[in-house]
Amino acid sequence: METPRDPQLWKMAKKRAAFKTHLLIYLLVNTGLWTLWAVGVYMRGQSSYPWPIWSSLGWGIGLVSHYLSTYALNEKEMIEREYQKLLNKQ
Repeated sequence: METPRDPQLWKMAKKRAAFKTHLLIYLLVNTGLWTLWAVGVYMRGQSSYPWPIWSSLGWGIGLVSHYLSTYALNEKEMIEREYQKLLNKQ
């Protein structure tokens, strides 16, 4: 018989799994883009503008915000802190 799941923990586990999938896809795609750029530079024998930087930076900003919402910003704790502030003001 299965033990019942804590809904809060289950939600947190799903968010963490989604972040890890996002991170893996980011690494695979950006590795491919940088490899494509490097092969082009090697074949031409001259340096060129590193165009993959834009996709890495743009997508990286999204990845950082996903990380923060998953691991660093705990909504339940933030609500509890705000509630305590309001209680202390009364």
